[in-house]
Amino acid sequence: MAKNQQNINLWEFDPDQVVALQRDRTNQRYLPGFALPDTIKIFGEMEQAVEGMQDILLVVPSYAFHQTVLTLKPLIGADTRIAWATKGIVDTNSCKLLHELVIEQLGERPIAVLSGPSFAKEVAHGLPTAIVAASNDKSFTQDLVERFNYQALRVYMSDDIIGVQLGGAIKNVIAIAAGASDGLNFGANAKSALITRGLAEIIRLGLAMGAKQRTLIGLSGIGDLVLTCTDNQSRNRRLGLAIAAGKDIKSAVAEIGQVVEGINTVQQAICLANKYQVEMPICQQVARVLDGKIQLKDAVSELLSRSPKFE
Repeated sequence: MAKNQQNINLWEFDPDQVVALQRDRTNQRYLPGFALPDTIKIFGEMEQAVEGMQDILLVVPSYAFHQTVLTLKPLIGADTRIAWATKGIVDTNSCKLLHELVIEQLGERPIAVLSGPSFAKEVAHGLPTAIVAASNDKSFTQDLVERFNYQALRVYMSDDIIGVQLGGAIKNVIAIAAGASDGLNFGANAKSALITRGLAEIIRLGLAMGAKQRTLIGLSGIGDLVLTCTDNQSRNRRLGLAIAAGKDIKSAVAEIGQVVEGINTVQQAICLANKYQVEMPICQQVARVLDGKIQLKDAVSELLSRSPKFE
């Protein structure tokens, strides 16, 4: 958006990072080598960052989403529009999707979610990228498309908020499985099967929750799933590779150096599967492996020994 000559207020919660961003005008921690455009102003106080702003985009990790919304609540007006690019589900107690929390805490208002296959470095490099903006408000969707469409970045429109969120969240769980499969040298056949059957799990759950199948076979579904399962820029795939190499979860995450969303999402996916009575065997086995309840090779054996059924 800043490259598109729009004025942006960027809020950062870490005081040290605020100082570094203001001083260096680049994000040395997560996106080194890319200068922040002059149209971006950096703030350490959320109140200052959102003052006078009609539209707010949340891009915090899913575990921080709830608290960020609560902090934002007294700072915004009834006409403020909320969008997010966070890929996750709120928590294992409520099994809520992010839009349910936003409406519950901030009331009915225009909301939107941005998702799709989009590694940050490639977007920053200006490499061709396509994503989806899903909203409950047509004018908000159109505004987001106009703001984000810039050179190689293309934004498609959707009204399926549930489907776009589910695809972006649960693909991280399947990517852990795909990484583990490659780490065990199971080959291309196995990874292809995991991606395909993982998509089947996402679609089953999505349809039970009211999502549209065309969304889940689109950019925010299979598009993001393929990206995350096949490229080592994916933190979730790298976690699977590390587990297959015998590393424990804590040290693997420390080595990756960023939030691995699939660790939080897997239990929430199981929560939703139980709530909507949907079978999700791959997600179930990933959850058991991450919890230390089963060894990786035993989880694979259990998946392969399931009773035959129609595809």
